Amino acid sequence: MKLEEIRSLSRLMQETGLSVLDLKENGTHLRLERAFSEKAPISAQPQEKAEKSALKISPTPEGTPLKAPMVGVFYNAPSPDAKPFVSVGDFVKKGDTLCVIEAMKLFNEISAEKDGKILEICVRNGQVVEYGQTLFYIG
Repeated sequence: MKLEEIRSLSRLMQETGLSVLDLKENGTHLRLERAFSEKAPISAQPQEKAEKSALKISPTPEGTPLKAPMVGVFYNAPSPDAKPFVSVGDFVKKGDTLCVIEAMKLFNEISAEKDGKILEICVRNGQVVEYGQTLFYIG
């Protein structure tokens, strides 16, 4: 993927208000995330430089993605004061609870679809997730 295509995607994200864009094309994985803060940053940088600094491009981890089966709020623990269900590096068995997604005041347990090691946790606690969004990579 060319730099101009990435810039175009970044502009599209800004225009539409998207905070995350995950794109897979011809064996290449591109994930763009916009950073947000409570206060608007004061910056003397040109807009193009500011957009570049907000891009985060990471290689696709090896392993199987576990995707969100519904729209809702992702929680990595059963309660705010409890320890997370899993952390990066943990080994899990098929059926182990990895997280919960709150949808319409119901907490839905999301379980591992296979045995393996948690390679990456792709979302933050309390983040709204979309249907089909990658939550974890399990290897």
